[in-house]
Amino acid sequence: EVQLVESGGGLVQAGGSLRLSCAASGFAFGDYAIGWFRQAPGKEREGIACISSNDGSRYYSRSVKGRFTISRDNAKNMAYPQMNILNTEDTAVYYCAADRGIPCYSDYVAFTENMFGSWGQGTQVTVSS
Repeated sequence: EVQLVESGGGLVQAGGSLRLSCAASGFAFGDYAIGWFRQAPGKEREGIACISSNDGSRYYSRSVKGRFTISRDNAKNMAYPQMNILNTEDTAVYYCAADRGIPCYSDYVAFTENMFGSWGQGTQVTVSS
């Protein structure tokens, strides 16, 4: 059974940093791309980052590029976004997702949740002003 569990969310002041984790189990983690998405209250889910299975390519949305860095540790079946210079607009529930065959091109025109078949339950990030 594919399982993704996010952790590391919490309350942080604007300008601060937070590192989330995504623990994977039940599948060949190294063969899967990992995507990160977030959903703020009243808004649609937004795709913010993607890292390919072999760590060869990454995508970042315009809203997080330059502030967030994603990484993965295939030996530990873990993936991480390091989130810096957080602002109140980053407040959302953050999700990791996994699927095979996603190249995570840096210049995706449309990076959407439909690309991923497996999802975690999400972790809340709240940025206070």
